[in-house]
Amino acid sequence: MAPINLKQSPNASSTSQAIASSQDARVLVRETLRISANLASPPTVAAAPAATEATSLVEPECQRRIIGGVAVGGEEFVGSSFRLICCEEMCGRRWKYVAESDGSGGFKRNSVRALSLHTPQAPVDELMSFVRSYVVPEGFPASVTPSYVPYMTWRALKHFFGGAIGVLTTQTLLSSVGVSRNRAAPGAVAINWILKDGAGRIGKMIYARQGKKFDYDLKQLRFTGDLLLELGAGVELATAAVPHLFLPLACAANVVKNVAAVTSTSTRTPIYKAFAKGENIGDITAKGECVSNIADLIGTGLGILMSKKNPSLLSSFAFLSCGYVLSSYKEVRSVVLHTLNRARFSVAVESFLRTGRVPALQEGNMNENIFSFPWKEKPVVLGSRFKDAFQDPSAYVAITPLFEEERYLVTYNPSKSKVYALLKGQAKSDDILKAAFHAHVLLHFIKSSNSSKVSSWKHREDPNSDEMLNIAYLKACIAESCKTVSNCYGQFKNKAEEQGWTMSESLLNPGQARLC
Repeated sequence: MAPINLKQSPNASSTSQAIASSQDARVLVRETLRISANLASPPTVAAAPAATEATSLVEPECQRRIIGGVAVGGEEFVGSSFRLICCEEMCGRRWKYVAESDGSGGFKRNSVRALSLHTPQAPVDELMSFVRSYVVPEGFPASVTPSYVPYMTWRALKHFFGGAIGVLTTQTLLSSVGVSRNRAAPGAVAINWILKDGAGRIGKMIYARQGKKFDYDLKQLRFTGDLLLELGAGVELATAAVPHLFLPLACAANVVKNVAAVTSTSTRTPIYKAFAKGENIGDITAKGECVSNIADLIGTGLGILMSKKNPSLLSSFAFLSCGYVLSSYKEVRSVVLHTLNRARFSVAVESFLRTGRVPALQEGNMNENIFSFPWKEKPVVLGSRFKDAFQDPSAYVAITPLFEEERYLVTYNPSKSKVYALLKGQAKSDDILKAAFHAHVLLHFIKSSNSSKVSSWKHREDPNSDEMLNIAYLKACIAESCKTVSNCYGQFKNKAEEQGWTMSESLLNPGQARLC
């Protein structure tokens, strides 16, 4: 077969430039067609057909190996100076790299070609890929937990309403300052605005001392922070009614809103951490904040449109505020945490005592009481002081032998209708967990026991009457609870771990008092 005469350059450098030219690109296509024809014809054929005839001689299998005018599919291109170097895959797309041989086992300089093995995407698909790169983490959905999507959906909706509310409050504040400007010098107006912002920063610093409470009850505090944010927005809107009280109202509103900002910032990382399946918390955080900003901008646009139509300020704020609070509630409810705080621990223990099973992660988080705020009185007090747990020293002396081998003790105070778990100085994480479990078991026994007996403890006319009987009854209840805990605590831990709960650490937030 007569070879096709290729135009050769005078020297090596001009050859490299000629390969990159459009003329040699056409030569490369003709060379590819010739190679394909050779693959499809017997090796005894002496003459090369024309390019148009070669195309018809190529077998279908060989034609499928021609991509972009270059034959691929083997480590070397038969009868060609081009050789396959390697294959590459990125984001679901594949490429093959070829280079031209120099005839001596090496490759010519600047002769590497990248051959795409995929068809170009439609413009809509390209746009969707671009948007996904900004709003979802890399590797989505395999890189995050299933609860990520509902959480981000409600979070985006919450920021949408928040952006619209921000337009109304900003417009109201500026209007109030404009009214007060007629009664004060411009310098005084500027000072008022600076004092407003300064008061907010002071409130942020004061609330930061809450510390680990943001880890213990992050859902409850997150929802509380959003409620405070709406309260602050309502106070800012009140400046429109009483513009002469702009400074005190604006300062109070800014303090409340900055407290809400501290809560949101402090609880953000633990929530994003719960979504991560690997070391991608930074990626999840960045994409989550991007979604929030996009929703906030859209909400701001809605607020601007609403303000131009001059609707009722009160009705507009009420509608947007309801949407914001509802979205916030759904947002925190959609978070699935693996750790046990007091609310989730209470759900798990009560389910175990009633049914003998520990709820799964999704079920336990869904049944968690979001309105169980940290400052709210609870029936179980963990790590309490002696004076709060015991009114009568005789009760302490009576029940102490039951807990000689434990690093805690539990008791019931009928006057306060609470179960108290007192921790000893050597108590570790597992001891705290066991003390909390024991306290809930005792509370379950007290609730299911004779209600008239418990009522008699609380409403005795003579506190000294039947004192020994009451202590004996309390000791009997605690002794029975000790047996239950001894038999069931290990089962509870094992079943909780099988359901995915993290038992190695707890967020039960015990008090700091310890028995020496």
